[in-house]
Amino acid sequence: MALNVPNQITLSRLVLAVVFFAVLSQFDARDASTLLLDACVLLFVVTAATDFLDGYLARKWGQVTALGRVLDPMVDKVLICGTFILLAGPNFTTGDGESITRVAPWMVVVIVGRELLVTGLRGFNESVGRAFPASIHGKLKMWVQSVAAPVIMFIVAHEQSWELGDAGGTVKSVLAWATVIVTALSTIHYLVRSKYILEESG
Repeated sequence: MALNVPNQITLSRLVLAVVFFAVLSQFDARDASTLLLDACVLLFVVTAATDFLDGYLARKWGQVTALGRVLDPMVDKVLICGTFILLAGPNFTTGDGESITRVAPWMVVVIVGRELLVTGLRGFNESVGRAFPASIHGKLKMWVQSVAAPVIMFIVAHEQSWELGDAGGTVKSVLAWATVIVTALSTIHYLVRSKYILEESG
């Protein structure tokens, strides 16, 4: 069966995400390239924007499918997890070990752990024929992550030339912490929402 247009857009987002990762992985904090990071910001924004488009078209055209309910959030998770893994990686660390993004490795563990947990819950529900669409909490989490990542990259690209000083570092820290907090709260919501799984298995 041919993929409908919304699912095709979702798959295109996966391709764009791979391109984005390939470009972002070329950044080196010791030889920072403003142009490269600006390109990454643009790539991320375009890629994340398709998340709104495929969902909107699926609802408008009545093409919401079980595949789309699984595929769409999975691609979102690839984009978000991959982005924050790279932002906390050695390419964004100075020679003395300081992260220039303010994204700590433990923060990435929280983000990735949440995504793996929700993916498992969604997969279980779909396997037994029970729809498990994203909730408002999940969408809010995605919005916060999708704003934090490009803004952090943009600040890293321009904080020296614009002489942002401590202000730039503060904004990056606030965005990183906001991402972790919203992600953690979203995890709690999904656990409460899925407590019947434990009740049924018990």
